[in-house]
Amino acid sequence: MKLFRILALFIIFSLAALGQIWAAEFVADVINKVRGKTFHAKIYMKTNKIRLENQGQQNYSIVRMDKNVVWLIFPKDKVYMEMISYENQASATLLKGEIGRKFLGTETINGWETKKYEVTIKEEEKTIKAWQWISTALNYPIKISAIDGSWSSEYKNLKMESQPDSLFELPAGFQKMEAPLFTPVPTPEKR
Repeated sequence: MKLFRILALFIIFSLAALGQIWAAEFVADVINKVRGKTFHAKIYMKTNKIRLENQGQQNYSIVRMDKNVVWLIFPKDKVYMEMISYENQASATLLKGEIGRKFLGTETINGWETKKYEVTIKEEEKTIKAWQWISTALNYPIKISAIDGSWSSEYKNLKMESQPDSLFELPAGFQKMEAPLFTPVPTPEKR
């Protein structure tokens, strides 16, 4: 379950970093694979707004790029956490830490025509290579996969349809709670 939470937070903050870049409205199933485990989610998109619901979890996330915030909603407890998102990239197709991009050709992914790229990403001390498929109709990535196969994220059953504004608002009557402070756990050498 810890791996799932890490992946969910990675996706939320990756989405928050996209910036104000698209106007398409759609809903899709998201299939994430990490180290042999598969996680399912539902994503709702509206101009500068994202809602991500992870299957098997009551909690969900709302990214409001128009307000520079990410809300983590906990319906069972009727509370939410709010985090400020200052990142704002110019394009949904660029990845955080991207240092190189090579066009590989076109492919159809889940019925959508895409442009496939090999992307090089600098993440701290490591360099990662991934493939990214960008829908030509949406100018938005609908699949990304590590070249080594260690992880992937893909949109399936993507439907272009209007999304109600209410999906992207805080639920009435929920109380704001402070985000917990994370204290690094000392490594054995430092104890």
